Amino acid sequence: MRAKPGSRAEGVIVHSHHNGLKTAALLGLLTAMILAVGYWLGGSAGLVLAVVVSLAMNAGTYFFSDKIALRSMRARPVTEAEFPALYEIVRELATEARQPMPRLYVSPAMQPNAFATGRNPRHAAVAVTVGITQLLDRRELRGVIGHELSHVYNRDILISSVAAALAGIVTMVAQLAFFLPLGGSDDDDAPNPAVLLLMLILGPLAASIIQLAISRNREFQADASGAALTRDPLALASALQKIQYGAQRLPLPADGQLATSAHLMIANPLRAGGLASLFSTHPPMEERVRRLHELAASSTGPVQYVR
Repeated sequence: MRAKPGSRAEGVIVHSHHNGLKTAALLGLLTAMILAVGYWLGGSAGLVLAVVVSLAMNAGTYFFSDKIALRSMRARPVTEAEFPALYEIVRELATEARQPMPRLYVSPAMQPNAFATGRNPRHAAVAVTVGITQLLDRRELRGVIGHELSHVYNRDILISSVAAALAGIVTMVAQLAFFLPLGGSDDDDAPNPAVLLLMLILGPLAASIIQLAISRNREFQADASGAALTRDPLALASALQKIQYGAQRLPLPADGQLATSAHLMIANPLRAGGLASLFSTHPPMEERVRRLHELAASSTGPVQYVR
């Protein structure tokens, strides 16, 4: 679907094609991992069990990832009467992008933040915190909403879900090694400690690196796409600076489901530092702001929106 000529949607930078290829590549990697490692660990029985569990995990991730993310922030659906300005902004941008109106949620958190979730534009949800609605002016909030809608239109959420599924499968296979016999042991019924240790260390690490690479790129993409959709990159740049300051002043606890959903937020909601910082899924805020200022200065023509 091509955008109507002259509409703001014509200026949206959409990466859905490339993200579709990335998703297919991750799914291919996931399938290859199941076939190779599952058979290696337990022969035909291990392969069958790994495939069944992986299918269940993929289905759960695909269909229920939005509910998990919304629950982690205690976000609730809101009506237009409660947040008329938010509805007006989202409806305007969704209409210009010729996309369905997403469901809108608000989290009671006072930390300024926002995120989008859902497997595609027809099943999308945009959530903002009470803190961000109080901190940003209308123009800045519009920039943030453009960023979040771009995540949906670029199919970033689907990639993140597949990466999370890949991480879950690798961890599951490592745990499965406790119960399946491995070669190279004197006891045919006991797992090989060396192989088990390798799986426990390298498996989650590899999955984290995959998700890290995708997430950092997608934030830059969503910044550029959102700036093109709103035609106001400086508004998003100003919003990001305020959000970073607010998130650092009011960090959220890195526990439970919030830790696994933090990569969806427009800014890292967790306290900086520690081992978790090695796997941060957010690029430096200063770099994001710098790129947005460069976009504003370049004044390049719109990039056609093609689905």
